[in-house]
Amino acid sequence: MAFREVTMLEVIEVVRMWLSHRSKKEIARQLSLDVKTVRRYVRTAAECGLEQVEGPAALTEEFTASLMEKLAPGGGRSRGVGWSLCEKHRDFISSRLKSGLRLTKIRKLLRRQEVFVSYATLHRFAVQELGFSSHAPTLPVVDGEPGQELQFDTGWVGSLGPDLLGRRRRFRAFIFTAVRSRHRFVYPVFQETTEQAIEACEAAWEFFSGVFRVLIVDNAKAIVDKADPLGARLNRTFREYAQARGFFVDSTRVRAPRDKARVERTVSTVRDDCFAGERLYDLEQARAHARTWCLEDYGMRRHSTTQRLPLEHFEAEERRVLLSAPTEPYDTPLWCEPKVGRDHFAQVAKALYSLPSHFIGKKLSAKADRSTVRFYDKNVLVKTHPRKPPGQRAIDRSDFPEHKAAYAFRDLDFLTRKATGHGKAVGEFAHRLLQTELPWTRIRQVYALLGLARRFGDDRVNHACGIALEADMLDVRKLRRLLELAVVSSSEHASLQVVPLARYLRPFRQYALPLSQPKPHKGESQ
Repeated sequence: MAFREVTMLEVIEVVRMWLSHRSKKEIARQLSLDVKTVRRYVRTAAECGLEQVEGPAALTEEFTASLMEKLAPGGGRSRGVGWSLCEKHRDFISSRLKSGLRLTKIRKLLRRQEVFVSYATLHRFAVQELGFSSHAPTLPVVDGEPGQELQFDTGWVGSLGPDLLGRRRRFRAFIFTAVRSRHRFVYPVFQETTEQAIEACEAAWEFFSGVFRVLIVDNAKAIVDKADPLGARLNRTFREYAQARGFFVDSTRVRAPRDKARVERTVSTVRDDCFAGERLYDLEQARAHARTWCLEDYGMRRHSTTQRLPLEHFEAEERRVLLSAPTEPYDTPLWCEPKVGRDHFAQVAKALYSLPSHFIGKKLSAKADRSTVRFYDKNVLVKTHPRKPPGQRAIDRSDFPEHKAAYAFRDLDFLTRKATGHGKAVGEFAHRLLQTELPWTRIRQVYALLGLARRFGDDRVNHACGIALEADMLDVRKLRRLLELAVVSSSEHASLQVVPLARYLRPFRQYALPLSQPKPHKGESQ
């Protein structure tokens, strides 16, 4: 026979009818109770000091509380043998739970000791006696002032329809939920990057018609570089964006969903209620559908906690206190740390930018926006260049040493002035070499001319250039040959003057053997 639990109201009704001088059988028949149950309730009421002559007015709240306390079941059913075995091995079970073992493994270890306990009993004992799998009571955090906090989360929410090749592509969504009104904005994306996060925030400010003062985010790599419960290190690009838009970023603790409870379970809701069953073929269509869902479906659905429509609640309390919405699109900067090469160039976004010689081999911080590229050395601005498209160069001549810059930039005037420094004729020779429609094809010859000046001296080269110019000869190789021949001739002339032949002549008396005339060869006359 099934047991039907009697509620408190039925107990009070039994006592009230008894105080109204109804018989016990009549009360049992009218309330569909067993007469023995009615007798027990009446007997318990009498034991608590209630008399039938007092009437229904004696049934006060205090008496009702004492009556129900006395009628409460005592002890429940007794424990079995398995529970007593768990009590006997309490220390063993507790120590293994603290070391991180699973209950299934603890049960195996007990069976090795010939202690046979069902898993249900072991689990019930661990929960009730050892605090296993018990959750501490929580307190809901107040919603705060209107327009203050906006919670942020991201996750996979759906996939686009098949393309021409039958392929489907999954997409994520950045989900924003206002803490006060629970109004929500969904922005689908393909990738979770810093640029996409900034783009989603810009779309959110446009959707809400204002900027919330605090954005509560999880520890996504697109926003947080290093998680820390006492002060996370934000991504440099996103931190600069938050400063530009005037809001603060508050990151949650790692694996602490209660820190952003208003948005934590919204990913499954958005996936199942917004995108499930929809046929969407591109990202723009998905974003339009998500916006319509936020305004016309979810926004007009009464929230179970606030008991208000999220859109109506937001319009009434939060929209008017938000910060002003941005009027111009944000120029997302690119931060990187390029290394300055031996050629004085650093690469940013596949473009090259020149830097002074003393930065060669060092890593600098570079910030590239839509129009400029700035280089920082330990937070100190050291160079600014206009932004160049990939594959091009931004060159500042002052970054190169002057004696090398002329060669790098093919400075013809510099080469002519340098050749003139070795002599007027040398300068004229270089000038006439470079007087052509393609002067940079003669630069190597000017280099060779300057090398001759360093090798043979300014006077000799200047004299040789004068002779060559008179003969209208503009060939550096012939000029070098002329200089080499002039050197050999002058060296032979100098040896005749310094070492005369008479210096090595000796009288015949100084030789040990007498000198004799050489014998004539056959056929020669005596």
